[in-house]
Amino acid sequence: MSFQYLADPGRGPRWQGLLPGEPAPFFLRQGEGEHAKLFGDLFTVLVSGAETDGQFGIIHSDAPAGPVIPSHSHAATHETFYVLAGQVRVYVAYPDGRKDSRLLAPGDFGFVPAGMTHAYRVEQDARILGVLSGGFERFFQKMGTPADSADPGQPPFIPGVERIMEAGREHGTTFFPDMTWPEP
Repeated sequence: MSFQYLADPGRGPRWQGLLPGEPAPFFLRQGEGEHAKLFGDLFTVLVSGAETDGQFGIIHSDAPAGPVIPSHSHAATHETFYVLAGQVRVYVAYPDGRKDSRLLAPGDFGFVPAGMTHAYRVEQDARILGVLSGGFERFFQKMGTPADSADPGQPPFIPGVERIMEAGREHGTTFFPDMTWPEP
């Protein structure tokens, strides 16, 4: 049995055209934005590099608790984690070889600069706000699948390895699947 994330796949997502695609004022109501389902997470683009002249993008993530996501680094993308609800553990590998992690709770913030290997694990169902280098917000749409709804009851979307690798190549992301992290 398959699940349709779009009410009418032939027409594309209902949110097409919601963001202006250029620097112009706009407003979104709660739950609006460009939704994409990736694994169990629902990523919502609130503003993209197209609206900010490539300066930044902002995403919101509704994420269930789960395993550590694959370790990775972004060649030119800075990544932030502002936890609105739940708990998220962010893992970082420093240039000197040291590995560390920090558990972020509501109101906590984390920053990982471009080029640093990192991963994260949602330890308690979470809502996360992220500000990213402009254009990178599309990574989650490329790896995931567009969704019409922000309904948390949608089933997970599990991309194939080639889709993951293609999204990584397109967005300057390298994966390190064999990297391990110390237990906190």
